[in-house]
Amino acid sequence: MSDERRTAWEDVTAWPLVASAVVFLGAYAWPILDPSLSSGWVAVCATVAGLVWLLFAVDFLVRLALAEQRGRFVRDNLVDLASVILPLLRPLQLLRLVRALRILDRKLGESLHGRVGYYLVAASSLAVVIASLAVLDAEREAPGANITSIGDAVWWAFTTMTTVGYGDQYPVTTVGRCIAVGLMLFGVGLLGSVTASLASLLLERVAEEDEADRTATRRDLEELTRETATLTAEIQRLHRRLDERGPG
Repeated sequence: MSDERRTAWEDVTAWPLVASAVVFLGAYAWPILDPSLSSGWVAVCATVAGLVWLLFAVDFLVRLALAEQRGRFVRDNLVDLASVILPLLRPLQLLRLVRALRILDRKLGESLHGRVGYYLVAASSLAVVIASLAVLDAEREAPGANITSIGDAVWWAFTTMTTVGYGDQYPVTTVGRCIAVGLMLFGVGLLGSVTASLASLLLERVAEEDEADRTATRRDLEELTRETATLTAEIQRLHRRLDERGPG
């Protein structure tokens, strides 16, 4: 009963939380993309980000209270927990966008391959956005930094996520390097996901063709059985007629 109430709560709050995550992204990104933004607007953005954090914290606590197995709920929602209990680490605030991705996963796409395709596009796009903003926020004011614009940050994120790593852009701060490690691990995992998805698709197609062949074979056997039965009945009828006529 409790899990049913939690599911009902998640259904009601899903889209508001997605909208809140988008608002948070704007509030987080604006001061980074516009370093000349006035202190008043920076304070407004910080307030909006704080309100979104509070909203996600309340949502997590309500879902935890409604969960039947709370320990399991926490283990299954570690990303959500991290986005709530680590609000002071600025790059980790973007984990709230991952929460929005998880919500969209429940709402969009029912088929396995549809969901995999959605994940590949959404997760890779989200990773580029998160990594670009986070590394630019960490690197821009650092001595000797070479990632000083959003263009540099996006280019660095793409080359790092794809594990190409040209080396023309690279982080020099500890925070930036931690972001790079996370993005490289994500890129390797993404490549594995693509490979696994293609392998699964091929196996499914082969299985479908095998099933179609087996269906056709069964249909042919059934037809052959019917024809054999008809022929057997006809032979038996002819034998009976011959028996009735006698030796002559």
